[in-house]
Amino acid sequence: MTRLDGAVAIITGGARGMGAATARLLAGEGAAVIVADVLDAAGQALADEIGSRAQYLHLDVSDEGDWRRAAAAVEQRFGPVSILVNNAGILDFGTIEDQSLAAFRRVIDVNLQGCWLGMHTMAPQLRRTGGGVIVNISSTAGLTGYAGLGAYVASKWGIRGLTRTAALELGQAGIRVCSIHPGAVRTPMTAGMDESTTAGQPIARYGEPEEVARLVLFLVTDATYSTGSEFVLDGGATAGFGPALPAADAMEELDLVTCPRD
Repeated sequence: MTRLDGAVAIITGGARGMGAATARLLAGEGAAVIVADVLDAAGQALADEIGSRAQYLHLDVSDEGDWRRAAAAVEQRFGPVSILVNNAGILDFGTIEDQSLAAFRRVIDVNLQGCWLGMHTMAPQLRRTGGGVIVNISSTAGLTGYAGLGAYVASKWGIRGLTRTAALELGQAGIRVCSIHPGAVRTPMTAGMDESTTAGQPIARYGEPEEVARLVLFLVTDATYSTGSEFVLDGGATAGFGPALPAADAMEELDLVTCPRD
């Protein structure tokens, strides 16, 4: 028996990147998986790859009607959803002075409103299962600011707040709600970014989508005392600033060890 036998999971932005890795992993653990996206060809190909426990659904997460149609289709085929992974997101570069209002609103509509609509629409199904798990994919941009990414930062900070509020509101129904804050992860969204982006991190590389997927699996299976919690997956990028200390023998030579000695 696998850990998610009987579970039904819907993953937004599920056609590629972190969403696709999560869909594969949860299905491998026995869950029925709904791959939800606007990338129809890629999403259907992934559902076909996973097999009979998967279904692709076209879903614009910013559209309430799409969410209601998706909710009905999922419950009709698999039963009520017990896992919701709000992963869909878009990125648009622009300073606060230069970005258009339309561009700002589009990022908020997809990233933040889409997350809210997912919880708003699927919470009744989660209640009917007697409890479940919602995982909202935020970002390190939900922990700090990034110049030129005001809309994205605002949306990801918003997801962080929504996660805490949903945890408070849904906890008595047995529903846990957590957020994941990835840093630089190797996905289509980061494909054009310079590899040097991660050079100063303690783990000086890009993360892989599968690493995010494994954290999602942990949250929906083993993190049974966690809700309203934030899980950072960033190679140490938000840990702080400054070079690593020299090895102990080098510190001796540099007379950097100043604590009293016996």
